[in-house]
Amino acid sequence: MDELPPAAPPASPAQDVARARAGDREAFGRIYLAWAPLVHGVLLARVAPGDADDLVQDVFLAAWRGLAGLRDEAALPGWLATIARRAANRARARGASRPQPLPADLPDTRPSPSADRSEAILSELRALPEAYRETLALRLVEGLPGRAIADATGLSPDSVRVNLSRGTRLLRERLLRRGLT
Repeated sequence: MDELPPAAPPASPAQDVARARAGDREAFGRIYLAWAPLVHGVLLARVAPGDADDLVQDVFLAAWRGLAGLRDEAALPGWLATIARRAANRARARGASRPQPLPADLPDTRPSPSADRSEAILSELRALPEAYRETLALRLVEGLPGRAIADATGLSPDSVRVNLSRGTRLLRERLLRRGLT
């Protein structure tokens, strides 16, 4: 029986970037697992949920292709967030989220009331000023702590705290007006 090679020891994020640059798909998989919530949150702040899910893959494909251009491994979260913002902007420019007509003979698969409510809340979040929108999506939807948000966005921890506080207040006001609380 052939012996399997020993598994590589867990790598640091910087080691994963270096290994991924050398073509190690497993290392890039760890990068994906670690940073997909950040990318998804950045996208959700700008596009519809279905588009965000699709764009996450596009962002990581662009990251895989452009990894050699990343000069500082520590800048990975901010670099991924920038790729995500650009992908969202391109998707909006292309007219993403425009519904297509469905055949009349499809069964009724309308979303549940809770899914409708969630989409309405996300819609209100996306209507907030950009400074609050992204930090709130990263906190409320993806569950990232303030420090991770600061690292990913380049904001200071104090700025993140202020944006979360003010953004939460504005979102709460918008939700109250729409009766969504």
